[in-house]
Amino acid sequence: MKLAIPGWDIPTLAVAGSSERIAVRRIFCMGLNYHDHKKEMGITTDVPPFVFTKATPHAVGCEPDRVTDIKYPSKTTNYQWECELTAVIGKTCANVTAAQANDYVWGYAVGLDMTRRDLQLWTKDNSLPWEIGKDVEQSGPVGAVVPASKMGHPTSGALWLTCNGVTKQKSDIGQMILDTPHLVEWLSSYYTLEPGDIIMTGTPGGIGPVKVGDIVEAGIGDLPVLKVRIVA
Repeated sequence: MKLAIPGWDIPTLAVAGSSERIAVRRIFCMGLNYHDHKKEMGITTDVPPFVFTKATPHAVGCEPDRVTDIKYPSKTTNYQWECELTAVIGKTCANVTAAQANDYVWGYAVGLDMTRRDLQLWTKDNSLPWEIGKDVEQSGPVGAVVPASKMGHPTSGALWLTCNGVTKQKSDIGQMILDTPHLVEWLSSYYTLEPGDIIMTGTPGGIGPVKVGDIVEAGIGDLPVLKVRIVA
């Protein structure tokens, strides 16, 4: 096949302890999946599960034990971090139950859902889609993926994030409103999930802004620590 317009590189994620990599197919992000994050966003009512997406090229595969540069985007003065457990789908699935869901998750990593918060809030206040605040270049850094065959399927684990060495987020993935199996159950009722799809499972409270030059580090349980530097 000859392409009229040249193709582009597909982003890939590192696999911990291996030279293999995982091609990213789609990026699903679950919203408001921790009660304290709902509170800090000013939401006091029950919210049903919902998802937004990032374009695949916005994933940034980060290497273990290395600081990865990500760019501060245009049109914002309030670019914020959100640390999230990220699940990687390994087999095609649709309409699976929570009891079946772990069979389709290949592994886990630490991810960041970087957000132009000022634009997200402006669109929300005006009943407009969030994409301009969430679907941002290099806004989906993901650390090295640990296979579930090696670590199992975590139901708890300390989640933390520091900016320039100062702790900003501190929680536990056991505090998720919907755990990973129930997220897979819910999402697979709307989409056929495919190998390489990644699911960012939501962030706890403690979101905050970065500036150029900041070093952000994030960890969850024993997963490889994710380290990024914000550059102009």
